[in-house]
Amino acid sequence: MTDCEACEQLSQIVMSGLRAGRVVEIEGLGTFHPDPLLGVRFEPRRQPQVFIAYVKEDEAKAARLYTDLAAAGFEPWMDVRKLLPGQNWPRAIENAIESSDFFVACFSNNSVHKKGGFQAEIRYALDCARQIPLDDIFIVPVRFDECEMPRSISLHLQYIDFFPDPARGLDRLIAMMRRKNP
Repeated sequence: MTDCEACEQLSQIVMSGLRAGRVVEIEGLGTFHPDPLLGVRFEPRRQPQVFIAYVKEDEAKAARLYTDLAAAGFEPWMDVRKLLPGQNWPRAIENAIESSDFFVACFSNNSVHKKGGFQAEIRYALDCARQIPLDDIFIVPVRFDECEMPRSISLHLQYIDFFPDPARGLDRLIAMMRRKNP
């Protein structure tokens, strides 16, 4: 499929949804709304996108973080909430990391020594961070419990503790993200 064919197909999908009176969101870009006067109204994405990296064992805590960030006006991204059936999930995760304003790595005793997707996501985020100005904040490590942080992270990045007071940790995270994205 050529780029032109892909654009035409996307256009047809958007217009089909709008004709049916539905709002159409294109992740990372914005939202198309049916408008009685203009026909179509586009709202670009304005909230900072926050990728949440976690291990399955910490899914409940990560889901709580997702809900809290959304309530605070951010656009969180979490695999179980955003991936669609049949979607190429490795590529979708890479796209989400690349397009995010922040990458929140959720460390715990469950995650620090576990092999798999969580470690791969952190490595990919570290590669993406190389493209960002040195003084900008992209990767934000958080600790869900009193775990030992990986040396490669703790040597270069300050982390936020979400224990023993998760609300205090969340407040610090939100305050930092608002300062970096007014």
